[in-house]
Amino acid sequence: MQAKPKFKAPTEERLRRSALHYLERYATSETNLRRVLERKVLRACVALELDPADFSDMIESVVESCVRIGLVNDRTYAETKVAGLRRRGGSARKIEAQLAAKGVDRDMIETVLQDDTHTDEDAARVFARRRRLGPYRTTDKRAERRDKDLAAMCRAGFAFETARRIIDATDAAELED
Repeated sequence: MQAKPKFKAPTEERLRRSALHYLERYATSETNLRRVLERKVLRACVALELDPADFSDMIESVVESCVRIGLVNDRTYAETKVAGLRRRGGSARKIEAQLAAKGVDRDMIETVLQDDTHTDEDAARVFARRRRLGPYRTTDKRAERRDKDLAAMCRAGFAFETARRIIDATDAAELED
């Protein structure tokens, strides 16, 4: 039987160490770091029967110091996330949704996506190649799987016309041109 975790009352130093430990492992946005620290404080407060609202100033102080010294930068985070998702075949809609979920500002998301050199068409080709959809399919059942391939592309956030162009291409070489 495992012993219950022993919580200590949150202090600014403990929160700062937790933030640094989290930032060593993950790139994140300012809002997401705040959420992570709030969850940590909430768990400790529930165990110790404290009021989590008493620690909100500490959380803000830690997040602001991380932003001030450059450990957290929403623009850099968004640019990195966009580049990685585009390489893996992420659509603009999917990227926008993921960045919004992490708390990146809508204006920042639009700016970063406008600066992105990759198009949804490029990302759709990468997605189709990775998932072996349409012309990248290795089996002879391509016609039977057409609707399912289109649905997969649309669920991934690609426009129907883009998905149709990719899936209905005669072969992979036609897409690469």
